Amino acid sequence: MPVIVRTALLLLALLASSAQAQLSIEITGGGANQIPISVLRFAGEQVLSQSISDIVEADLQRSGRFRMLFAGNVDPLPTEAAQVNFADWKSRSADALVIGSVARLVDGRFEARFRLFDIPKKAQIGGAAFTLNANQVRATAHRIADMVYEKLTGDRGVFSTRIAYVMRQGSRYELQIADADGAGAQTALASREPIMSPAWAPDGMRLAYVSFENKKPVVYVHSLVSGRRQVVANFKGSNSAPAWSADGGQMAVVLSKDGGSQIYLIGADGSNARRITNSGAIDTEPFFSLDGQSIYFTSDRGGSPQIYRMGVSGGEVTRVTFDGSYNVSPRVSSDGKTLVYVAREGGRFQLKSLDLASRQGQTLTEGQGDESPSFAPNGKMILYATHIGERGSLAAVSSDGRVKQRLSVQAADVREPAWGPFVQ
Repeated sequence: MPVIVRTALLLLALLASSAQAQLSIEITGGGANQIPISVLRFAGEQVLSQSISDIVEADLQRSGRFRMLFAGNVDPLPTEAAQVNFADWKSRSADALVIGSVARLVDGRFEARFRLFDIPKKAQIGGAAFTLNANQVRATAHRIADMVYEKLTGDRGVFSTRIAYVMRQGSRYELQIADADGAGAQTALASREPIMSPAWAPDGMRLAYVSFENKKPVVYVHSLVSGRRQVVANFKGSNSAPAWSADGGQMAVVLSKDGGSQIYLIGADGSNARRITNSGAIDTEPFFSLDGQSIYFTSDRGGSPQIYRMGVSGGEVTRVTFDGSYNVSPRVSSDGKTLVYVAREGGRFQLKSLDLASRQGQTLTEGQGDESPSFAPNGKMILYATHIGERGSLAAVSSDGRVKQRLSVQAADVREPAWGPFVQ
């Protein structure tokens, strides 16, 4: 049954002008228990501007969950189950095989089909057909990779999701939106003043961020469809650190309008600001739990920056981190089981994870200045900012610390990453 890729492509088409600099990814580690898989060239895909099979293969390899097997020159390329030589692929130690085809339709569009096979079971276990335009090749390939990933791992794939980050070149700041693999970068906002703290709305259609264009920090919400934006927090003093509730109906922000940095809840349109922390300390960096009932945040109320949790209606505050004297930037995985944060140890800032049930912790990164963690929506990877020489760069690490990636833009300073949600 044909499937038309819509939403991700709508975002791509309606964002602002393309960026000149694109993120490039370097994989520096691999996961354990990788699934051996081969992705064959799709028959007929030479009619497209890019190779679907190459993009699918790159997506799967980047995840760290697969070991890619070189197929060599397979001729003729199989497109149906009856054409797959299961004994041959078993002899190559393959557990899975992806084949496909591309055909031009009479209306000028294309149809791409793929099939996924379990080699030991000699069975097809997945497949779909997609109808696409010439500019939808990458989105289609990411969808295929998502389906393969989910079928073989049981986890939802994130290759069709988007990331946001702030890039600085000279005195120019740009809020960038790109595919999860760093390709297709677009500029959503450009400014001569700093842009900070991008945060995706749960619908994937809006971004909140902080801009200094009025010579003070102001929180905006930016529609990626219309390109329009709205001021949602411009109170006296500082307005910072926006975070969305799971239903997108409200936001937590940090305001100093009443003296000191405290956490407030506001409507997604900026209405009904309500203070929920009342301390003499600095309370900042709020992050909603998935169920929307709790907020994690950073506070120095105990004498040094640590992570705390409280209900959205205020009230009792519970301290979450105890190891070390500096723990900031809390982010919680989509299943609510794991907290990731930035810890300072021996003068180095690194990402750490904490199992909220067992209280077992793990250091995930080895940088000197790692910051701004952001979970992938399936909770399997964490995007963060780090430093390479004098410049900021992005990196990613798997939730178990085994898979590591580095995303960089030549001659640009890149910071403040945010991984977008699943978008239907």
